[in-house]
Amino acid sequence: MQTIFVMVKCELGEAYDVADAAVQTIEQVSEVYSTSGQYDLLLKFHLDAEADIGRFVTTRVQTLPGVKDTFTLITFKAFT
Repeated sequence: MQTIFVMVKCELGEAYDVADAAVQTIEQVSEVYSTSGQYDLLLKFHLDAEADIGRFVTTRVQTLPGVKDTFTLITFKAFT
């Protein structure tokens, strides 16, 4: 299992629709947060260990209607 975070910049006025679409259509989504600053949303995904992260982001996240730009953070270890 690998965890990634994707920061999403949305078209103006589209952030809530993008968040809803992500939750409704991407089964790997774990959490979605609205944020302030350069990006509008922070999405957390849990992917299978063998998943191609680049392909996942470009085909599943960047293609959501209203997405303007993304920035992906790949994680290594969770500390609890």
